[in-house]
Amino acid sequence: MNNRSETIRNIMVPIIAVLLGFILGGVIMAAFGYDPVNGYRQMFSTVFLNPQTKQINPRNIGEIFVTAGPLIFTALGFSVANSAGFFNIGLSGQALCGWVASIWVALSMPNAPKAVVVPAALIVGALAGAAAAAVPGILRAFFGTSEVIVTIMMNYILLYTANHIVTHVMSKDLISNTGVSNRVGANGTLQTEFLRSISNNSRLNIGIFLAVAFLVLVWFLMKKTTLGYEIRAVGLNPDASEYAGMSSKRTIIVSMIISGFLAGLGGVVYGLGTFQNYFTQGASLSIGFDGMAVSLLGSGSSVGILLSALLFSILKLGGPGMQMVNIPSELVDVDIAIIIFFVGISFVIRFLLAKIFGGKKEVAVVEDVESKPADQDEEGGTL
Repeated sequence: MNNRSETIRNIMVPIIAVLLGFILGGVIMAAFGYDPVNGYRQMFSTVFLNPQTKQINPRNIGEIFVTAGPLIFTALGFSVANSAGFFNIGLSGQALCGWVASIWVALSMPNAPKAVVVPAALIVGALAGAAAAAVPGILRAFFGTSEVIVTIMMNYILLYTANHIVTHVMSKDLISNTGVSNRVGANGTLQTEFLRSISNNSRLNIGIFLAVAFLVLVWFLMKKTTLGYEIRAVGLNPDASEYAGMSSKRTIIVSMIISGFLAGLGGVVYGLGTFQNYFTQGASLSIGFDGMAVSLLGSGSSVGILLSALLFSILKLGGPGMQMVNIPSELVDVDIAIIIFFVGISFVIRFLLAKIFGGKKEVAVVEDVESKPADQDEEGGTL
């Protein structure tokens, strides 16, 4: 197969999925009597322009990166687990662990310098997410349990445990109201005066820079290290990996821990960067499930995840603006769902692209191989 053609297809698949999502979403808007062109125009105008001056709004630009930061971490977590051959549906719970743990650490060190508090909160939050992910990893490795079922159920366990901690376990000195913690001090927040000043007082914080750094680190881990090779090998064929001397059990557990570690960091950025406190949650964090969608749309690659996270942020922030032209913002969620649907059936898009990019020759080769008897070699002899 031509490598250049395959690269083009890998780039075109998510682009086509996004375009088809917007087109079909527009058709749905029109079917309900709304103007899709005006709706999309208002959505993007809400994200990028000041409604009064119609100039670029640096505050909204900053908020795009605020929303993208946690999504990048959870998407990376899903990508690592997916490379090992299983779905980590527990990203929401693992991110929640990171959020609660980091807030607790930051509030418990009110007089320590920022150079101590922030790294400590990042490490503890990431380890909390890793510990939560280790449980389904161990159960999968040693008992063959379904990681999908275990991680889904653990989302509820971690959700109610986190709420219990804030309501009944944290010191009263750290609580402002029932189920709501105090806000962290200046020594514990990921926001800075410089970033606030250049983004017109948005919540822009160093979380997005950490996310970009981990995009590079995870790419290096997966593509340039022995551990990354083992994770990908186990994901492709655990039996062959065992035969080659790799421990599939160890690799499954390690990959799950890494996945939870990244999700925990997403929770830290969500807590210390976006809200700066913790408050009782009524449902699993959306950044977990949105991170899965971001990873799928980005094909698990670092560049793809970055671009997908920015796109999702734009859709999330611009959706409410559609209400200004009397279009329900929920239709943005419909667009996202349609985009994910087309990513899910990417094999159809790949088949069509194969026809366009010299696919006839490849199809002929495939047909020739399939028509050859299975018990004959290339010279026609019996194997």
